[in-house]
Amino acid sequence: MTQNTDPASNLAAVQADIEKAARAAGRDPADVHLVAVSKFHDADTVRAVLEAGHRLFGENRVQEAEEKWPALREQFPDVVVHLIGPLQSNKVKNAVAAFDVIETVDRPKIARALATEFDRTGRRLPCYVQVNTGEEPQKAGVAPTDVDAFVAECRDTLGLDIRGLMCIPPVDEEAALHFALLSKIADRNGLCVKSMGMSADYEKAISLGATHVRVGTAIFGERPPTP
Repeated sequence: MTQNTDPASNLAAVQADIEKAARAAGRDPADVHLVAVSKFHDADTVRAVLEAGHRLFGENRVQEAEEKWPALREQFPDVVVHLIGPLQSNKVKNAVAAFDVIETVDRPKIARALATEFDRTGRRLPCYVQVNTGEEPQKAGVAPTDVDAFVAECRDTLGLDIRGLMCIPPVDEEAALHFALLSKIADRNGLCVKSMGMSADYEKAISLGATHVRVGTAIFGERPPTP
């Protein structure tokens, strides 16, 4: 895909690539959802994609979402925003208020904090478990061998609405191996959502069963410098 500086045009190109990849895999393109990753991009940039009709977005930071999305939600009330970055326990209350889906349930402490906040507010968000498929010590996520027990604890003990799994493969390894592993674990646990694949590899992820692909750079261009 040749990227230009117009996010709306880039969005259309990514959507076309998703449809092509899904059909090549014998899948219905409607079963693959594009999470447009808008982290570090300002509201005006995001608005161009909203005005093009897209409604599913991902943000990494709770504070950024709190600052950016309330005004946009007033204009586009049907928008859905996923938290796709790490969640700290002291931000759980804010995250539950600011987001529609939490993709990064990665340890028991966060799962318990979310359950407590859901009980307190009555607001129960769909959640995904983040899996550290490469077992990288610097990266968040549940080890593959621990996922079954963790999912059971989240669902059966804490009452969380666990819909699926997400992963971020190691940058120096073949992503397909990690996508295949995540898909296998999800299927084993009866989870239909598989959030995997980003700008460089989302077509490969689709071929291996991704239901959600998280694409930022291919839509919005290179991120501005981190504040």
